[in-house]
Amino acid sequence: MAADMTALLDDLAAEHADLDALVAGRDLTAPSAAAGWTVGDCLGHLWFFDREATTALVDPDAFGTGLQQIAADPDGYMAAHLDEARALGPALPAVSREQRAALLAALRDTDPATKVAWYGPPMSPASFATARLMEYWAHGQDVADGLGVIRTPTDRLRHICHLGVRTRGFSFAVRGLDVPAADVRVELTGPSGDRWTWGDAGATDRITGPALDFALVVTQRRFPDGTALVVDGETAQAWMKVAQAFAGAPTTTAPQRRGLARAERHE
Repeated sequence: MAADMTALLDDLAAEHADLDALVAGRDLTAPSAAAGWTVGDCLGHLWFFDREATTALVDPDAFGTGLQQIAADPDGYMAAHLDEARALGPALPAVSREQRAALLAALRDTDPATKVAWYGPPMSPASFATARLMEYWAHGQDVADGLGVIRTPTDRLRHICHLGVRTRGFSFAVRGLDVPAADVRVELTGPSGDRWTWGDAGATDRITGPALDFALVVTQRRFPDGTALVVDGETAQAWMKVAQAFAGAPTTTAPQRRGLARAERHE
C-alpha cells in the first residue's frame, strides 16, 4: 500500500478515536445538533454506512442491490437504517468499533486503481477513505454541538477541505445547475498555521480564511456568513451557497443545520 494511503488510513483511524473519546461515558440518548437525531443516532448512522462501505469494497454486487433499494424508497431506506442501528442498543459502540476495523482492513486490501461504487460517482479507495473521514468529522461536529463541546481542530481538516474543493462541480450539478467556468482560488489557514491552497493563483474569485470554517461550510454544519471566511466574486459566492462535500441528494439547508444558530466561531 502506498505511503500516502497508509497515512490517510491512519488519519481515518485517528478520527474514529476522536469520536470514541467524545462519546465515552456520554448518554447516547442525548440530542445531537442533527435535527431529531440523538448522539447514538449519529454513531449508528456512521456504523451503518461503514458496513455498507465495507460491502462496496468486498462485495460490489451486494452493494448494488442496496443501491436499488435506496433508489426505490430513499426515505424508507434512511428511516430503516436508523431503526437497525437503534436495535443494537448498548452494544452499538462496540459493534461500531468492530465495523470500523473491518472497513480499514478492506481499504488496505483494495487495489488503489479500483473504482469503488457509492451513492454518488464511483471513487478511488483514497477518495473513498477521505469521504468516510469527512463523515466522521462532520457527524462528530453534530455530537460536539449537541453536547456543547468545542473540539480542538487538527490538520486532518486538510482532507475535508480538499474534498470540499473537489466537489465544487458536483455541488452545482447535483442541483441541475450549470457549473460555472470561472476558477476559484481557495486559500486556507490550517490549525497548525500552514497555508493550504487550491485553484489558479490569478483567479479573481477567491475564498480565504480558517480551514475549520471552510470545512464547516462544505459539510453544511455552518452557514458561510456565520464564519470568518472571506468570499469574493459571484462564482465563489454561488458555490458557498450550495457547497456539499457529501454524496446524495442536494440539500440547501441540510438536516444537520436546522436549529443551529449562525454559528459561533470555534477557535
